[in-house]
Amino acid sequence: MHRSKLSRSILLALGLVSAGGAIAADAGTADTSSSSSHTAPTQLDAMLVTGTRASNRTQFETLAPVDVFTKQDIQSVDSTDLKDVLAQLVPSFVVQRLPMADGQVFVRPATLRGLSPDQTLVLVNGRRFHRSALLGNRGAQAADLAQIPTSAIKRIEVLRDGASAQYGSDAIAGVINIILEDSPGTEITAGYSQYAQGDGGSRDFSARTGWALGDYGSLALFAESSNSDATSRTRQRPDAIAFQAAHPELQVPNPVQRWGQPELESRRVGFNLKANASDTLELYAFGLYSHSDGVSDFNWRNPDTTTGAYRTTSIFPGWNLRSIYPVGFSPQYGNTQNDLQLVAGLRGEITPRLRWDLSASYGRNAIDYSLDNSINASLGPDSPTSFDLGRLTQTEKNANADFNYEWDVAALSKPINVAFGAEFRQETYQVRAGDPASYAVGRGAAAGLEANSNGAPGFSASQAGQWSQRSKAAYVDMEVPLGERWSIGAAGRYEDFSSFGSTLDGKLSARFAITPDVALRGTLSTGFRAPTPAQLNTTSTTQGLDTRTLQIFTSGRLSPSDPLAQLLGAKPLTPEESRTASLGLSWRTDLGLSGSVDVYRITLSDRFSQSASFAIPAGTPNPLGYTSVNYFTNDFDTTTTGVDVVGNYLRDLGAGRMTLTLAYNYNQTRVDNGSTSVATNETQRVLFEDRLPEHKGSFTGSWDVGAWSLMARVRYYGKWTDSTGNATGDIYQQFGAMTFLDLAVGYRINEHHSLRVGADNVFDRYPDEATFQASRGLIYSRNAPYDTDGANVYAQYRLTF
Repeated sequence: MHRSKLSRSILLALGLVSAGGAIAADAGTADTSSSSSHTAPTQLDAMLVTGTRASNRTQFETLAPVDVFTKQDIQSVDSTDLKDVLAQLVPSFVVQRLPMADGQVFVRPATLRGLSPDQTLVLVNGRRFHRSALLGNRGAQAADLAQIPTSAIKRIEVLRDGASAQYGSDAIAGVINIILEDSPGTEITAGYSQYAQGDGGSRDFSARTGWALGDYGSLALFAESSNSDATSRTRQRPDAIAFQAAHPELQVPNPVQRWGQPELESRRVGFNLKANASDTLELYAFGLYSHSDGVSDFNWRNPDTTTGAYRTTSIFPGWNLRSIYPVGFSPQYGNTQNDLQLVAGLRGEITPRLRWDLSASYGRNAIDYSLDNSINASLGPDSPTSFDLGRLTQTEKNANADFNYEWDVAALSKPINVAFGAEFRQETYQVRAGDPASYAVGRGAAAGLEANSNGAPGFSASQAGQWSQRSKAAYVDMEVPLGERWSIGAAGRYEDFSSFGSTLDGKLSARFAITPDVALRGTLSTGFRAPTPAQLNTTSTTQGLDTRTLQIFTSGRLSPSDPLAQLLGAKPLTPEESRTASLGLSWRTDLGLSGSVDVYRITLSDRFSQSASFAIPAGTPNPLGYTSVNYFTNDFDTTTTGVDVVGNYLRDLGAGRMTLTLAYNYNQTRVDNGSTSVATNETQRVLFEDRLPEHKGSFTGSWDVGAWSLMARVRYYGKWTDSTGNATGDIYQQFGAMTFLDLAVGYRINEHHSLRVGADNVFDRYPDEATFQASRGLIYSRNAPYDTDGANVYAQYRLTF
């Protein structure tokens, strides 16, 4: 039948890939019997498709480390945010909450192996997933994993190795490949969670249904909804207490501003389609759409000290901001996101040994920003209190042609796998200006009243624009089996960018089977991350609060091509470049014990960062009122060294089945040279080296017995260092190691209905208080690499049929 022949010749042909990735997205369920004679299959026997183009490759047989997380693993974490799921499952994956951090409250930065968020490539069904429109700290522009519905995921494969020679730009730390569900059946889930302190309630609903289209393919549909209330881990600010004492006739809110997770509503839908046109031709397509709305607090403006907003002047006689905000104001920062990914393609075979795949994709992320409960003081009584700050849009178009050939060589027992192909990409970044009032410099500015919407200036007409970058790539990737013990691989990729020129990267891999169940593996590779149109062309403005002076400061980040930036020393951006070496040992046993140890070293040169901040030169026009400015630059070099340890143990226990999993990562990054290593920019060096824990690990035990399932997970985070983020004079604080315990119990009522209840951080543990930030009312550091809201209790009902 159509289906069986395609399953043999195409669906298991891992060489049918995008030029941006080496994936056949629907390789299907692992067939452990084909790769091992063990009676107790281990996780290392799981079939995978990431990081290799050879067919029938398992985790144990790969030339580089790959983690595979099943649907059950994903469902063991109580979150609809894929970043939180990966943070609990992947040892070197860290995501921060970042309350009151502008757009990063909603698009949280996530790092793999301690590298920049945009140095990890994200794929969905083997196709490159587009970036977010947000540029985060130090200019990182990464894909936003939160836009992918967790209920639509069949499994996740994480390649922990440099792979730019196989995948192109961004694959320096590794590759995360999200495989969407394609199986028939329906699953509906409803859940509720809440923190032990009584806030942060989250109502989650998801539905997935799939059909087998006879012998002609399959169709799966997804829908997901999440409504999360805000959390607050806040004390009243000392200056707010003093203001209340000085003005007993007023009723000052307590607290005047909130530190915690934002209020957030999200809706996500999608589909995954495969249709057989003939015995050797398949049409495939998938799409994901997400919409979200969120609101977050900003710093409180004190009427007695915020002179730039509360000043009275003869320019506006009789006007005083106290008439609008008598007890001060905390601007409310709004974020509305619309995210779309569409992919369609054809794949088939010319001969049973030569297969092809043609595909095209379109990705778009648009973020609209708003600000309520604010003012443009320079406009006086003409200022609105709500502002449209503008829109950021990232659009990507890809076209791919990929081929895979199994080359029989008489001297070899197995064929050489040769993959080759080409890719065309176009990235476009657009900035739409906000309301004129959000960036206007009114006549009150001459008297010292602050211009722009207070809290987050809108994108001005001079900042608005549209910029594009195009790239063309060609690659070849070979895997050669040299007998029963040795296998080697080599990959090369040439890529040419319209904005800065070309790059050539390569990778060498080798694996030696010491015994049928123990193997050594290693890789050497070069990599790169290309600057994006947003990093090359855009500017931004942010405001913050100095924890010493409690005064608002305004910082500007200029484009490297901006005349003022060039006056201060800016130069055109070039790609970040990497060299990666890894060496690993993997094993499996008849007793159900398997695992791997991999050591790695990643050297990065010309890393992106923001330059040191500069005061505006005397006599230079400064209409936006910058306190200081900086710009993106190829700033410094680093070396990252680390080790990943993964172990699994499966065995029968009583009438049930027990699974134990250990995952540990040690990761250290050191600045080698560049402007960040000098004393004048100590902050950047400390943040790059110590802002994330060097040690992170988890130990998970589960026991399935009859209708019951029990799960316990211990999560460990090592010590890390934080800074105040002041305009000048940063203060540092080291935070100690933290350990959290998560517990869950599931009960299968019958074949259709099941319940699950549990708690994360069962003992309601909190880190040390951030003493240097107490003046802002914050209790726990905003930059913590884990949730600081305490114990979270949840219940979940699932219906399947």
